[in-house]
Amino acid sequence: QLQLEESGGGLVQPGGSLRLSCAASGFALEDYAIGWFRQAPGKEREAVSCISSGGNRKYSDPAEGRFIISRDNAKNTVYLQMNSLEPEDTAVYYCASPRTRFGRCVLEMTEYDYWGQGTQVTVSS
Repeated sequence: QLQLEESGGGLVQPGGSLRLSCAASGFALEDYAIGWFRQAPGKEREAVSCISSGGNRKYSDPAEGRFIISRDNAKNTVYLQMNSLEPEDTAVYYCASPRTRFGRCVLEMTEYDYWGQGTQVTVSS
């Protein structure tokens, strides 16, 4: 059964860093685009970043220049390195994959079919 599991969230001070992990089971993550999304309290879920199976990357405007997405195919894991964190980054972060292999990196929720349970990131002093 295809599953995604996020980890690495927590409480961090403004200006700090966190690295989120998205571990896949039941499929070879290297064949799929993976997206990171987040949802803050009272707000809609929004795209953060994505990476295609070929390594192409995209970032939302808030993430550009601060976040880095990468993948370790040997570990079947995608990472989201988040630097210079701000209170506005506080949210539950989700990773997701589409049903089809070798898809494009797209910052649209509707393109993704499988979702993890999310990991909480809180940025506060």
